[in-house]
Amino acid sequence: MAISEVQEESLAHIDKEALRKKYQEERNKRLRPDGNDQYIEIKGQLSHYLEDPYTPFVEREPIADHVTFAFVGGGFAGLVTCARLVEAGIKDVRIIEKGGDFGGTWYWNRYPGAQCDTASLIYMPLLEETGHMPTEKYAHAPEILRHCQRIGEQFGLYENALFHTQAEEIEWVEEKSCWLIKTNRGDAFTAQFVGLGTGPLHVPKLPGIPGIQSFKGHSFHTSRWDYEYTGGDPLGAPLDKLKDKRVGIIGTGATAVQCVPHLATASKELFVFQRTPSSVDERNNEPIDPEWFEEIATPGWQQRWLENFMANQTGQLAEEDLVMDGWTDLSRRVGARIQHLPPEQRTPENMLAAFEDSDFEKMEEIRSRADKIVNDPKTASNLKAWYRQLCKRPCFHDAYLQAFNEPGTHLIDTDGKGVERITDNGVVVAGQEYELDCIIFASGFEVGTEYKRRAGFDLKGRDGRRLSEHWANGMRTRHGIHVHGFPNAFIVQPTQGANLISNVPHNLTESGKTIGQIIAHAQEIGKQEVEVTAEAEEEWVQLLLTGSGMMIGSLDCTPGYYNNEGQEPGPAAKLNVGYPHGAAAYFKYIADWRDSGTYDGLTFR
Repeated sequence: MAISEVQEESLAHIDKEALRKKYQEERNKRLRPDGNDQYIEIKGQLSHYLEDPYTPFVEREPIADHVTFAFVGGGFAGLVTCARLVEAGIKDVRIIEKGGDFGGTWYWNRYPGAQCDTASLIYMPLLEETGHMPTEKYAHAPEILRHCQRIGEQFGLYENALFHTQAEEIEWVEEKSCWLIKTNRGDAFTAQFVGLGTGPLHVPKLPGIPGIQSFKGHSFHTSRWDYEYTGGDPLGAPLDKLKDKRVGIIGTGATAVQCVPHLATASKELFVFQRTPSSVDERNNEPIDPEWFEEIATPGWQQRWLENFMANQTGQLAEEDLVMDGWTDLSRRVGARIQHLPPEQRTPENMLAAFEDSDFEKMEEIRSRADKIVNDPKTASNLKAWYRQLCKRPCFHDAYLQAFNEPGTHLIDTDGKGVERITDNGVVVAGQEYELDCIIFASGFEVGTEYKRRAGFDLKGRDGRRLSEHWANGMRTRHGIHVHGFPNAFIVQPTQGANLISNVPHNLTESGKTIGQIIAHAQEIGKQEVEVTAEAEEEWVQLLLTGSGMMIGSLDCTPGYYNNEGQEPGPAAKLNVGYPHGAAAYFKYIADWRDSGTYDGLTFR
């Protein structure tokens, strides 16, 4: 791929030093000494923000039985792992899920306009196994939720599932070589193996704005959308009950980008309270053509697409780009610039310069979209993101910027300071009160909080040692999956593995394959326990430390959940990284490791 003359010309007009200075100024405006503590845990008087508005609670008798495998979390992690176990002939699997159905993030996210930001063909797991063709390039939430249910139905996961159930204690029982699991529903059952899929995107958070409990109007979090109040439904029916309402939404991240267009056309007035604008590139969503899909859906198609996206997005630059989206665009530009250099000039410094040049160019294009689309120049200016594209979660949408052309939609930019306070009647910014009937919190999910706080329990392994103790100085695993001292336990998440953030389900599907194969092997050879050795865990941790650290959300970025809200991370955070040779290398490594059949580093007893 060659660098076009247009690209070079556009870069020539960019004042790099001025941009670096602007980025730093905007970052400094948003730095807060409280970091993640600016968000408050939802409990006590705020507990109503956690209530499930989607599925009625059904009383049941407590469970006291035994299963081969229990998984905490009914999202993609639990579904793909349990599906692989069922494929391996292990039928008595149980998913414990605090929601009323499978789906995880996609059970809770039913706000209007919700859809995936990564292409459906690689984002939705087990498409080939279920025979499902997504209806559009970026599927909407109802289709993704239905696909989660489809996986549950096809693999028989509903039979033993416990919904509206929170695990409260999981303890290793040495004499029985199994785990005792206790829940908030009075359950006390055992499982030979446990899996944990309690990732970061399931515990909603609220901003710690003074007066948040004083508002007399209506309020809710986007992960608990109140269609009874707004009218409409997740399928896209108009929010017809808002036509006489003044609505405020706090937060302008990926969730707000998707739901603001719907609120803008439905509300009498909409006030969008912005601390930091998102970078909003074009999405270009389109229906998937069944005839085209039939041509590409040959055996192994989804794995090929996963690997192609990963290669292009992580700078490997495959011969073709099957997905062709905003995620791969930046990498293609970087790769082209590096390839344009003579081999002797492809130094680390020049590669970083190629990345910066490509990022400057890309972000200038994204900022120019606001000028082209938004009618009011001041609003357009305030919607521009002044940071590198991967400092915050990139957004893609073809109606968000247009929403600010609606006469009743008002962008209330706080110049990086955030909302000042909430009153009985509304929201105050810079001393001005905006009276509202409804406040919607689009403040996302907990990411940087302690694992046990997000999980709701603290795993208790051999000799009564808690996972929080083992991880007191940072996460310690082998492959991001196994933890010494916690036999027959498996963690399903990206960190200390591929750490591929642009397509998280790819991480989960590979972990699911690995776990299914390990447990099937243990049963085949008649062993009751499998555990990583202390030496193998330490070897992996030391390998991780040879890497370059976090590649996205560095400290010089604008504050957000990618970089611990701009705060210097503690010593433990240095281990929140991936395989030092990159995602592609990790996926190849883990496939070779599990397929070798030796399971190096694990002990079977």
